[in-house]
Amino acid sequence: MRKILVVGAGQSGLQLALGLQSNGYEVTLMSNRTADEIRSGRVMSTQCMFDTALQHERDLQLNFWESQAPRIEGLGVSVAAPGSHDPGPTQRAIDWVGRLNGYAQSVDQRVKMAGWMETFAQRGGQLVIHGAAVGDLDYFSRAYDLVLVAAGKGELVSMFARDPERSPYSEPQRALAVSYVHGLGPRPEHPDFDAVRCNVVPGVGELFVMPTLTTSGRADILFWEGIPGGPLDAFGGVKDPAEHLSLTLELMEKFTPWEYARATKVELTDAGGTLAGRYAPTVRTPVGRLPGGGLVLGVADVVVANDPITGQGSNSAAKCAAAYLGSILEREDKPFDEEWMRATFDRYWATAQHVTKWTNAMLAPPPEHVLNLLGAAGGLQPVADRFANGFDDPADFENFFYEPERTQAYLASVAGA
Repeated sequence: MRKILVVGAGQSGLQLALGLQSNGYEVTLMSNRTADEIRSGRVMSTQCMFDTALQHERDLQLNFWESQAPRIEGLGVSVAAPGSHDPGPTQRAIDWVGRLNGYAQSVDQRVKMAGWMETFAQRGGQLVIHGAAVGDLDYFSRAYDLVLVAAGKGELVSMFARDPERSPYSEPQRALAVSYVHGLGPRPEHPDFDAVRCNVVPGVGELFVMPTLTTSGRADILFWEGIPGGPLDAFGGVKDPAEHLSLTLELMEKFTPWEYARATKVELTDAGGTLAGRYAPTVRTPVGRLPGGGLVLGVADVVVANDPITGQGSNSAAKCAAAYLGSILEREDKPFDEEWMRATFDRYWATAQHVTKWTNAMLAPPPEHVLNLLGAAGGLQPVADRFANGFDDPADFENFFYEPERTQAYLASVAGA
């Protein structure tokens, strides 16, 4: 029986640990917090998992909350009319919703990670509650056939060198502010199904609104992505959760009044229901070298960390865990050497590269042909639907998004159909 150590108990670490465990591997999972500490702590993320990522969970029978979480059947885009937010009410230049081929879902990671961690322990997995340092891994690496680092923050990430060719940004491109709330009303124009809402305020930032399942049941996430130094970059010194929500709503009233109109009665789900921060989108080399000469393999956002503007973090983590699981199972009893590690990462990068390219493009001001595409989606439902389903399969954006010629040819083909 091969022994594998997984460091980090997020989406990718837990999914991989549970997948390996179900295939007969002897798995040790290291987490810096207990399941109870995770469940009662602060929210860790926003997340909206699309159909492909959800299927990876179903394949491992880990979709414990599928019947409880809201079914997200659409993805809407609104773009504020230029200059309309200063002064006076904001108008929408663009407003549409695309229908997803398979529904998406969001489960608060406090619920999911705590539940999965308890499942891992109940199934006989070795769970070690300990914040790992590089020195710990140096010791552990000699006792395990493979060490996987899935802890996306802290000292361990420094073992993996930044890949400058794949990392165009060296600074954070957005300041992030999250609130989990109860009491949000429906969008009046589409009250009959749940959708994620992406509201773009050019030159200012984005507001995402998504239904979720949290520790206290159904809720919604209000998520500001502000251009650094701009009016949304205002949460840095805010420590009080009530003040954080108040500021979130104040900015909604100013920049996205159509979303604020349904948020006048919201309250935080709990005292841990807010989060603020920022990080630079970075791709790193996948193999870390320990002081004693051992090698470790980086997982998910340890090696590919994108800005959450395209909602890909948990999707990418699920896809990475699925790709790595496949590579480990195929390796059978052969050594997990550096060549295998690099090939395993390349298997994941085949999909991740499309996420990185698209996300980095969305962080920049949209070129004219992209604005034309978003505008056309308001009158051409197939365009809206295809854009929405690109969140599930970002590789499709290669066919109609990046190059003006392809965008024009696609729009002409739809308009002529």
